[in-house]
Amino acid sequence: MSVIAKAMELLSFFSVDRPELGLSEIRAMAKRDKATTYRHLEALEDAGLLEQNPVTKAYRIGPAVLRLAHLRETATPRKSGVLAVLPGLADRTGETAHASILEGAQLRKLAANESSRHSTRVVMDDETYPLHATASGAAVLGFGGAELFNSAVRDMAAFTEFTPTNAKALEQIVAATRVSGFGVSAQGFERGVYGIAVPLFDQSGQVAGALSVASVASRMTPALEKTIQTELTSAARAITKSWGGSIPDALETLWASTLARATEPEPAE
Repeated sequence: MSVIAKAMELLSFFSVDRPELGLSEIRAMAKRDKATTYRHLEALEDAGLLEQNPVTKAYRIGPAVLRLAHLRETATPRKSGVLAVLPGLADRTGETAHASILEGAQLRKLAANESSRHSTRVVMDDETYPLHATASGAAVLGFGGAELFNSAVRDMAAFTEFTPTNAKALEQIVAATRVSGFGVSAQGFERGVYGIAVPLFDQSGQVAGALSVASVASRMTPALEKTIQTELTSAARAITKSWGGSIPDALETLWASTLARATEPEPAE
């Protein structure tokens, strides 16, 4: 690993949960000696990528990151990262792929792409997706903050007879999402539509949106479900990376476990 790479690696230790770190903490996390760690921190500080809290002397992300983040978003907006991925996702699953971005407590449509494989397919013409009634909403609620859940239960309109309309029913959906890593809506928003979704993350490390595949419910089989789940995870990694984020290790573990169970043979009767 080059000197530059070693210095830049220190930036990955900072997070929303750890916005400031002391020299000793960074040294322990990097597993380097004190002099080397300090030299790398000085280089990052000189470049404006880190700064020291004048009171605690702990390090935190510096102002240069804001300029770089703005430049990145201007050059490669979030929608561009989505549009680069959606056609392939729709083609490989044979179903409609769509992505949404989280704005406050609302999921707003970014883009959708229909597959030409079937004459009957799901058309995504809604501009917003209710958190309580959609697969995208389940994915976001499963890995977002508690305030999102509180917002969702304040308005639980019934779109179909399968829509969860009380907090207990929504809690069960969210709990299942946290076990599998995938949000699911079986005709909760639109009758005849089965959706599977995963959360997307940005540079803050927080849930920033969702990626979903919507299928005609009558076409959903265990084999198709596994295909959709597999393709969703791959596409979500690509979009999240383009947004400056990364998939949390805990979520990667859930995905791997769910996909492993899907490949296990059925027990003989």
